[in-house]
Amino acid sequence: MCGIAGIYQSRADVTCGNILPRMIAQLSHRGPDATSTYFTGDVGLGHTRLSIIDVVGGRQPMSTPDGSLCITFNGEVFNYIELRHELNQRGHTFKTQSDTEVILHLYQEYGEDCVHRLNGQWAFAIWDEANRKLFLSRDRLGIRPLFYHQAPGFFCFASEIKALFAHPGVPSEVDLHALDQLFTMWVTLPPRTAFKNISELPPGHSLIIRDRNIRVYRYWTPEYSASSESPLSREKQLTEDLLDLLIDATRIRLRSDVPVATYLSGGLDSTVITALIHALMGNKLRTFSVRFDDAEFDEGIYQREASAFLHTHHTDVCCSHSDIAAVFPQVIWHTEQPILRTAPAPLFLLSSLVRAAGFKVVLTGEGADELFGGYDIFQEMKIRHFWARAPESRWRPLLLKRLYPYLNGMQRQPTSYLKEFFQIRQTDVGNPFFSHLPRWQLTSKLKQFFSDQVHAELASANCLADLTNQLPASFASWDHFAQAEHLETMYLLPGYILSSQGDRMAMAHSVEGRYPFLDHRVVSFARRLPPILKMKVLEQKYLLKQAVVGLIPESIRRRHKQPYRAPDGKSFFVRKPEYLSDILSEEQVRHDGIFEPRAVSSLLAKFESGRTVSVKDDMALVGILSTQLLFHQFIQKRGMLQCNRHSLERCALSS
Repeated sequence: MCGIAGIYQSRADVTCGNILPRMIAQLSHRGPDATSTYFTGDVGLGHTRLSIIDVVGGRQPMSTPDGSLCITFNGEVFNYIELRHELNQRGHTFKTQSDTEVILHLYQEYGEDCVHRLNGQWAFAIWDEANRKLFLSRDRLGIRPLFYHQAPGFFCFASEIKALFAHPGVPSEVDLHALDQLFTMWVTLPPRTAFKNISELPPGHSLIIRDRNIRVYRYWTPEYSASSESPLSREKQLTEDLLDLLIDATRIRLRSDVPVATYLSGGLDSTVITALIHALMGNKLRTFSVRFDDAEFDEGIYQREASAFLHTHHTDVCCSHSDIAAVFPQVIWHTEQPILRTAPAPLFLLSSLVRAAGFKVVLTGEGADELFGGYDIFQEMKIRHFWARAPESRWRPLLLKRLYPYLNGMQRQPTSYLKEFFQIRQTDVGNPFFSHLPRWQLTSKLKQFFSDQVHAELASANCLADLTNQLPASFASWDHFAQAEHLETMYLLPGYILSSQGDRMAMAHSVEGRYPFLDHRVVSFARRLPPILKMKVLEQKYLLKQAVVGLIPESIRRRHKQPYRAPDGKSFFVRKPEYLSDILSEEQVRHDGIFEPRAVSSLLAKFESGRTVSVKDDMALVGILSTQLLFHQFIQKRGMLQCNRHSLERCALSS
């Protein structure tokens, strides 16, 4: 895994020779092992390397012997051995053992269509000298990040936005329409980012720039195509097929010239991946996890049980409320967007532990919930649809009590409250966003904290219309389960789970995450499954659980899904960090102009008084604080906020 950056210029007075090194210096945490640049005419490519495959020979940017092609690549191509063999048979010769060189030869053979043959996670740029063309591509599900800025005279791209801001011609300004999206759906909708004039290359897309013209196009379109055969008659075969796919997806993700470890959360997904690795490697595996000193969030008992069952060498980091508050400014420096939960912060600490233990690569279980019906929002959607068929029923709404058993506050609520929160309006039943409306309506209430100026700016904003315009043409014809899965897989997964909680927290400490469940073959398989094999009645991940009988502890296979969570607002008031008072003071909030100062002060007073806070209060505090930190780090300071002595000493880039 690495950091990449580049400049394509078409104006003589723009010199990338001095600028590009400054850009890649901002990415040193992504690749501390080596730094290099490539220049030819009006193109510059930069690279910071985290050496994993062909440690000696895989330096980048990498060119073909004749100099006609040059690549800077962030990611891994897991089927590179098979592709290399195929290309050898076609007459290609190789000088290294790296997957990077395989991409170059694959591009020589297939051009832009080379991406269809890749099984991996990538963001790369290839300069094609013969065609005077710069070709950029990002993997199907957006595991690896890629951002760009277009201006008169130049185009630049990078793995992270902070590298773009190192270019003196790139402005930094918060995009209020992005905040409107984020304070509704938890994510911004690509290509929009939290900053004006900074675009994200969407997952499954490629970009070509030639003769000052840019073309962005989708090369991969996910579809649902459930078989017409009886799903129950095929259950045994599908169970075997799924396990075979997962074994192979895991096998090729163990390809590495450095040691590999896993995250072991104590849940089904990470335990399955750890069990498969244990079966494949046959030796003592290193596993890592995060625990909490707050019992409400701690899953240590399940982590220890899974580790003992699989005979792993397990290490954990115990995270306190104060730890979350201490590292939160660093977390936002790396997320490069506001967040509504503190969940990335413990993962930031976890990746630090992994790196300190000498590991650069971890396999994790992300993706299983989205693909196989593992989230409570899918249960919620089924119950609400069932209730909607008999809206006057007295007993159907009682099923709402089956939701969120790990949330004590939710379980104590009277049925009347649950009916109001998860209300069924007949006008909503046919809405393609039916599954997500309660979540988005709750999150949208956070916008009451926006200042009058921001409300005026967003008067015409309609983020649901923005989302509608991005959906596949066939989306409206899909069943409700497929629609809900698509929204999670194509938006929350890349926009938050794989970025703010995934790539950014791991790469902050130079650790690469790999995700067997997100092998595109597994994704295609899952999208062909009927909903009944994903959630049988209300049993989540039914087929996956059937596939792993005997591989993992039965107690973990059968336990109710408990999503990864971390303490939120309370974290900032157990030992209040000085930056909280500074950045959320009425004077500072009024000066910055994004939020209403008195409303923010009232929210802070509620937390400081020790009164009971709601889920909305927690999201509001974290969202406001992270937005303010983002504003100061990237807009006002154009660099890291100076943290006080109660925070970690280093809030700047690890450069």
